[in-house]
Amino acid sequence: MLNALSVDIEDWFQVGAFEKVIARETWDGLEQRVEHNGDTVLQLFDDAKVKGTFFILGWIAERYPDLVRRIADEGHEIASHGWDHKRVFEMDRAAFGADLERARRTIEDACGQSPSGYRAPSFSIDARTPWAHHVLAEQGYSYSSSVAPLRHDHYGWPSAPRFAYRPLSDAGLIELPVTTVELAGRRLAAGGGGFFRLLPYRFSDWAIGRVNRREGRPAVFYFHPWEVDPDQPRVARAPLRSRLRHYSRLKAMRPKLEKLLRAHRWGRTDEVVAIERTRLQ
Repeated sequence: MLNALSVDIEDWFQVGAFEKVIARETWDGLEQRVEHNGDTVLQLFDDAKVKGTFFILGWIAERYPDLVRRIADEGHEIASHGWDHKRVFEMDRAAFGADLERARRTIEDACGQSPSGYRAPSFSIDARTPWAHHVLAEQGYSYSSSVAPLRHDHYGWPSAPRFAYRPLSDAGLIELPVTTVELAGRRLAAGGGGFFRLLPYRFSDWAIGRVNRREGRPAVFYFHPWEVDPDQPRVARAPLRSRLRHYSRLKAMRPKLEKLLRAHRWGRTDEVVAIERTRLQ
């Protein structure tokens, strides 16, 4: 079974865990590590002979167009992560539309490709944003991977479907939620990111296999370039919980990824969406 492999291209200081202690207006003055870390991820994928999807912030594409071009030139899917990691539920419909358009133009300028896929920062499309999928469809996006169908202190839409669905009756837009697994009556995150880094490898390997074999559906996995960078700066003023989530087991991330890429079949998100689209017809 082909699973969706994806990377959210953002730098270490742009994460939700630090949004209350690092102001956006200070970003340009911080140590920038995304280009080096992005190249590390590209080499990791090349070594594993896999292609994936890179959900890119417009803010990053504006400053590092060469990185975006390298990603595209190596055959990976170019997709949008919005402009500057502002959560969708912090915007209204008009502001969200402007955020999408600004990011799209900048990504197109960087690599000559127009993104057809979108992932909301911090999976922030949920019950508070009933208009978000409409805006995506209006702007021509063919799919979104922006919903986390579980309960979490930073995000989540527990009542959302676990697998690909059509959120609109009058448009072809597909929503491809990040992977969860149900165990003993509980819905658990199993789609990557900090969960993959912090939990034992065996859990993620088991969960992806369970979703593939027992439920017959593809997994959607994601991570960030900063997660393969144990030498990144430390933010001492961030809350302890945020620091533990962000910095724990960074050295373990790359070898775990190498193992996971060998253990399952991976491809671009648009390829998985195309397969799921036929299922929904």
